[in-house]
Amino acid sequence: MTNQTGPQMNKKNPITDIVAASLGKRHRKELRFKLLGRLAVALGFLLVLVLIADITFKALPAFHQHWVKLEISYQQDWLSIEGSNRELLDGANYRKALKRSLYQMFPQVKARKDKRKLFKIISSNAEFTIKDYLLASPNYLGQKTAVWVRFDDDVDTYLKDVETPGEANARVDQKSAQWVKALADKELIEKRFNVSFFTNGDSREPELAGVKGALTGTILTMLVTLALSFPLGVAAALYLEEFAPRNRWTDIIEVNINNLAAVPSIIFGLLGLAVIINMFGLPRSAPLVGGIVLTLMTLPTIIIASRASIKAVPPSIREAAMGIGASKMQTTFSHVLPMAMPGIMTGTIIGLAQALGETAPLLMIGMVAFIVDVPTSISDASTVLPVQIFLWADSPERAFLAKTSAAILVLLGFLLVMNTTAALLRKKFEK
Repeated sequence: MTNQTGPQMNKKNPITDIVAASLGKRHRKELRFKLLGRLAVALGFLLVLVLIADITFKALPAFHQHWVKLEISYQQDWLSIEGSNRELLDGANYRKALKRSLYQMFPQVKARKDKRKLFKIISSNAEFTIKDYLLASPNYLGQKTAVWVRFDDDVDTYLKDVETPGEANARVDQKSAQWVKALADKELIEKRFNVSFFTNGDSREPELAGVKGALTGTILTMLVTLALSFPLGVAAALYLEEFAPRNRWTDIIEVNINNLAAVPSIIFGLLGLAVIINMFGLPRSAPLVGGIVLTLMTLPTIIIASRASIKAVPPSIREAAMGIGASKMQTTFSHVLPMAMPGIMTGTIIGLAQALGETAPLLMIGMVAFIVDVPTSISDASTVLPVQIFLWADSPERAFLAKTSAAILVLLGFLLVMNTTAALLRKKFEK
């Protein structure tokens, strides 16, 4: 046997060199991909933070409001009444009493034009504020008392913009600015948390507008959507995946379901207007109609996600249940459905989140109407938060800009609460 030594033993295998170079190249590519992925995640997170911060910064003025303390004289001749019973007090001329009380605080204002301008620095709701104050305490009739009322939205915005009032701007002239400064010097102005933003419905006056009506309408609409779309979507997915025969008709149904998921949302609004309202006569602008329209739009998403979740259940679960004598129905509802529920809940969350932000289909069924009253049932006229945001964003008053951003925060908060609740339910159903 020949002992082979020398240069041949020290030679490197060229295949090993090729593999080593290829491996190093793959590792470098993997490292670059990881870095790009982390950069993309960080950039996306940063953009979301910037967006939220920008909306929050613009919304802050909507959460506080300036009030002014006026010395209101409830004289009977100013109120144009003779007596003190409830009916007379309810129909008294509070506007006249408010004007004269305000003019007494500024005796130097003599010209009629200046008096009209002075009265405009106070909110149009002020007369109702002093009315409620007297109705709550009728013993103030014939006396003078201090009552806090809101400023007009232009003055309120002016006070939020300037640190020291007194200088005119685009919406408040020099005289009005001087009157506001006089009130501030007497410490008659107070900044309060704007509770009415959460307790009032919509209003033409920005200082009175709130989101309670739109938020209530959104909740009612989402409840109708959930009550209709969840059982219908899950039932359809269970039938198609577990019970339906595999033939041409089920193939056509599956294709149509997939196509419906890509239909523009405004088409569902037209369908609701033509069929649900015109044919069946259901009331316009009602959460019931809005919920039905959003159900039609949400169903394909829930069905597709539910079918994928049901299909992911291992066949061994079905075989084990059938092996111990369970029927097809028992196997489906006692074993398959509970294991598929987390995925079904995920699909439901996605569908409802999509429905929550929709505006186009609701515009078609009349939920864009100006609604002041807060709805109390699913058949009352109402609007929803996305439509309310759309209406405020289109308003010319500057105060509505902050209201729009604040309403966006309320919508995001509602979405967060809804998703958190669904995530907790999903975790509870996980096995």
